[in-house]
Amino acid sequence: MDVAALSDLRGAKRLVIKIGSALLVRKGAPRRKWLRALVEEIAALRSGGVEIIIVSSGAIALGAARLGLPKGGRARLSDAQAAASVGQVELARLWSEALGDHGITAAQMLVTLGDLEDRRRYLNAAATLARLVDGGTVPVVNENDSVATEEIRFGDNDRLAARVAQAARADAVLLLSDVDGLYDRDPREDGAQLVSRVEGVGPEIIAMASETSSSGMGSGGMLAKLQAARIAERAGIVLAIVDGRDKRPLTRAFETGIGTLFLPRRNDGARKAWLGGRIAPLGLLVADAGCARALAEGASLLAAGLTEVEGDFARGDLVAIQGPKGERLGQGLVEYSAAECRAILGLREKEQAAKLGYAPRAAVVHRDHMVRE
Repeated sequence: MDVAALSDLRGAKRLVIKIGSALLVRKGAPRRKWLRALVEEIAALRSGGVEIIIVSSGAIALGAARLGLPKGGRARLSDAQAAASVGQVELARLWSEALGDHGITAAQMLVTLGDLEDRRRYLNAAATLARLVDGGTVPVVNENDSVATEEIRFGDNDRLAARVAQAARADAVLLLSDVDGLYDRDPREDGAQLVSRVEGVGPEIIAMASETSSSGMGSGGMLAKLQAARIAERAGIVLAIVDGRDKRPLTRAFETGIGTLFLPRRNDGARKAWLGGRIAPLGLLVADAGCARALAEGASLLAAGLTEVEGDFARGDLVAIQGPKGERLGQGLVEYSAAECRAILGLREKEQAAKLGYAPRAAVVHRDHMVRE
């Protein structure tokens, strides 16, 4: 898919649209008129041949209002879980009725972080999405906050939308937000400029955002949206951030071009894209300068280049990899447990057998099971 402007997203074969809580819910009540107008736009896109998947926030906000919970249901974990349990019923009904008015069947799909972090469960989710879309439905996806914990959850639907797009092999992701897009600094500051186009999300782009640079009742800020863009770009997926507060937000974005369009610089294979999109490493490996240079050139991570091991992990778990100055180098599936990594820290291959009691493996993290920044 060739994309040079926001209007080109109308030519996507498969598009993921994410809607935040602040857009869908106001003072605990659903914004039904806004939702009906949005669904009318979605129906028009479908009539033009675009397959749509929706990632919708709002369950906690709706449930908290129904239960009378403080702080929008986010005062404590048990409140959020209870609110999600109640609100998800109402959220599903809202989408089912709105889409049904246009003869479109809605399908609810609740996922957890583990469903998309574990390879087998990820493939199951991908197969379900494919079957739903092929069957003519519009899947409405949300994190299953009724069982998610603070430690094991996406925490925002921006990154979830990017992961869903990977699993669904979508062409593009459209994040409807309460800001126009990415600004070169906090948009409340004088002189802040909207960044209309980004080619690859590097450190200089990440530095433009903070976790609190977006307002609203949801849990995602601009930093989460940039992390979503990084996840999407690994699979060659275009991502856009646009202001969803207009009564016809998709039309406004396509006709005015106001927003931020993220064009990927890479297109990893399906497995590498999945691996690079995982967000819950169980440990950290720190490499020395020489090892960091070798990794940048495509080498595997060897024990001789390790200087530090953090966390408690087993063979096959996901670990993050950092350089000597704390710079993130990548992540991958480790070939040893944490204890074994500590035992062979800094050792060359011929020295490792004595420590391990068996012949060492080819690498601590093999290049075939690693993705680089």
